[in-house]
Amino acid sequence: MTVNEQAGGRVDDQTERPTVVVVGGGYGGTAVAKALDETTRVVLVEPRDAFMHNIAALRALADPSWLPRIFLPYDGLLRHGRVVRDRVVLAEPHRVVTASGQEIAADYVVLATGSGYPFPAKSDLADAEHAKEQVRQAHQALARADGVLLAGAGPVGIELAGEIRHVWPDKPIVLLDVAGDVLGGPYKPELKAELRRQLAEFRVEVLLGSPLREMPPTEPGELGTFTVTTEAGAQVTADIWFRCFGVVPSSDYLRGTLAPARRPDGFIEVGPTLQVTGQTTVFALGDVSTADAKMAAFAGRQAAIVAENISALVQGKPDLARYESAGAGIGVPIGPTGGAGQFPGQDEIVGRETIAELKGRDLMVDRFAELFGLAAATAH
Repeated sequence: MTVNEQAGGRVDDQTERPTVVVVGGGYGGTAVAKALDETTRVVLVEPRDAFMHNIAALRALADPSWLPRIFLPYDGLLRHGRVVRDRVVLAEPHRVVTASGQEIAADYVVLATGSGYPFPAKSDLADAEHAKEQVRQAHQALARADGVLLAGAGPVGIELAGEIRHVWPDKPIVLLDVAGDVLGGPYKPELKAELRRQLAEFRVEVLLGSPLREMPPTEPGELGTFTVTTEAGAQVTADIWFRCFGVVPSSDYLRGTLAPARRPDGFIEVGPTLQVTGQTTVFALGDVSTADAKMAAFAGRQAAIVAENISALVQGKPDLARYESAGAGIGVPIGPTGGAGQFPGQDEIVGRETIAELKGRDLMVDRFAELFGLAAATAH
């Protein structure tokens, strides 16, 4: 891959500042890079040409008019630092090596490579225009489908069901999971019950507690009628399906010195200061780390801690901030007006009006447009 270095605005003389290499330009990586841009020499290494606002990806599938709002170019993120468009193949305590062979020296390294997840929640395409076309093609197939199967009744499956129902009020939707309840995770039974109630209200058929005997013969997002059967004997006929499960951490670049910190499941072990186990100048956060649940909001909180701790180390301060999980919390929209959630430290679950206000209506697109130096005039 050819290295494409993009200046993030004017480039100042920063020769006396320490270099922080941030590996990965997702929610956590961009937040760390932005926070340290004024005080250090930031190099953000990311293979994509634009940030994909995954929180709104499912809505863009159902309504492609959202696509311009969820792909945000990196060239407006940093005023002083730079973005290297390349993929890291080796990360060590004081350098990273990219797929094109470039070696970038670092005083501090931040590992923020996130995780892979099946399309349409995420895309594995590095070119934004190709990724947009991937969404458009899947939308066209979805529009033609008479029935939809969503395999996985976690947050992604529930949200996708809501987005499809909002655009196609009469399209049959089946949400299926091997687990005995929706959502999964350490969430309140009352929250799961409320989500089930709303799914029923939105006429989404929910099949729980039994796996499929075999997966559909078509690829996810591909139009083609099929019938599948659960182990319990329930039959589902649909014309398209999407896989709504399967988080895979992106950490295969950890070899040599940092390899011991990579668990067998691929996640990177960190301590309470978010330093990688056994390291003082290497940090990890977000989906790829063991710090907390895999959510953009938690990655943002971790980014603030990492930026604070790198700043402290630069200034020679020995006491570092510790990241503490706020506890289980989640907001699950079901379309622009439905959904429910729970907030850490709050006994009562959060209703649809609050979730719609905080997340469901605009899916935080304007907030991230501002982060990337873009005007919020793109809002509907």
